[in-house]
Amino acid sequence: MLFNSLDFAIFLPIVFILYWFISSKNIKHQNLLIVVASYVFYGWWDWRFLSLIIFSTIVDYTVGQKLKIAESQSRRKALLWTSILVNLGFLGFFKYYNFFLDNFISAFSFFGADIKANSLNIILPVGISFYTFQTLSYTIDVYRRKLEPTKDFIAFSAFVSFFPQLVAGPIERATNLLPQFCTKRNFDYSTAVNGMRQILWGLFKKIVIADNCAELANHIFSNSIDYSGITLVLGAVFFTFQIYADFSGYSDIAIGTSRLFGFNLMRNFAFPYFSRDIAEFWRRWHISLSTWFRDYLYIPLGGSRGGTLMKVRNTFIIFIVSGFWHGANWTFVIWGALNAVYFLPLLLTNKNRNNLDIVAHSRSLPTFKELLSILTTFSLTVFAWIFFRAENLGHALQYASDILQHPSSFLSFSVYLRYKTIIVLLGAFMIIEWLGREGEYALEKLVLRWKSPVRYTFYYSIAYAILWFGGKEQQFIYFQF
Repeated sequence: MLFNSLDFAIFLPIVFILYWFISSKNIKHQNLLIVVASYVFYGWWDWRFLSLIIFSTIVDYTVGQKLKIAESQSRRKALLWTSILVNLGFLGFFKYYNFFLDNFISAFSFFGADIKANSLNIILPVGISFYTFQTLSYTIDVYRRKLEPTKDFIAFSAFVSFFPQLVAGPIERATNLLPQFCTKRNFDYSTAVNGMRQILWGLFKKIVIADNCAELANHIFSNSIDYSGITLVLGAVFFTFQIYADFSGYSDIAIGTSRLFGFNLMRNFAFPYFSRDIAEFWRRWHISLSTWFRDYLYIPLGGSRGGTLMKVRNTFIIFIVSGFWHGANWTFVIWGALNAVYFLPLLLTNKNRNNLDIVAHSRSLPTFKELLSILTTFSLTVFAWIFFRAENLGHALQYASDILQHPSSFLSFSVYLRYKTIIVLLGAFMIIEWLGREGEYALEKLVLRWKSPVRYTFYYSIAYAILWFGGKEQQFIYFQF
């Protein structure tokens, strides 16, 4: 079920009414309702894959209970690896089987060996990369004794399958979300209004910005050989805004929807395109995944505590694994490696934590140095997104090469005029994001400064833009990851 669908517009109020007006007196009934609603939400796409979520839930709940009573370290490690192998085994089969098989065949073909093996027509279950990491956080934290395993199977099932963030995050930690299912929730009007405001902004991002950018980016990337350098640059910029507005829009809707039910999810985006260096960008982009890899992979590998070679190794590992997490294609690996190259100079010169505050805090405009840093970081990010978006490595290299081979076309203003509507929309979007950058999301604090007539005029304008620019329901881009 898509957030931007009529189905969800009907589904959400029904669940909301049942949750607060029918089940509000009993927390177990509320949790059970969430489980049922989450299974309906996920099964709307393909009910057959519910078995994966249910099986993963049973395995990790059982492992958690066994870890609680296990005394020997060898027994505890065996239980942990059971959870890791089951979860990553499912993820590896559905997401990477054909990738490894094809590359295995290609490698032996290079040396003259002819291996016959058939690829499988595997459907990638929506959200498997997200809920797999979420359940793993539970067993790892229980193993590390950072979390007491829950005895409440319904609460644990609700944690694993919580429908607002089930298919595209944020990837919640058990230490944050699971205890919220074990405590009574009370309806709070101001929290619900804040949630609705964030949902509205998320829908605007998705329908008005992301979907319109997607139409142009898809066309330009699919026909890149026919376009000039400036058009290719615009195609990359359109995709840059598409992936941000699409994914952060999903996160806004997920977080806002959770607030309607009395839950607080972690922030997943913090205005990453206003970053002054790549290290800051990665602290602000897909925060739930970045911190997951930091805590469960980077730090256990030694982090940045060792010598130079260890720092370089660990940096490349975490970025390449992060790239590979996104999909079974060498383009994602190169995208990750390219970001590692961007990041390393900052790490090796101890400048990776220079920009921890909000850019131009308490000021209307950035300084010239800040602006130059933002534009430089944004340009590097746009270039990296070419590899992320391209169909394959050859396409990415050709796309980048064609941009560099046609520098004179950057003076062609007719190209800008051709895309004037989306450029104006992007300009307005970024102005709102800039003005609201000190909030959790753009509208959180910004609109509260305005008088009521202005505020509601703005809300209705956003709603009108969603209806005006909205068209066919389009899947969220991160569903494929």
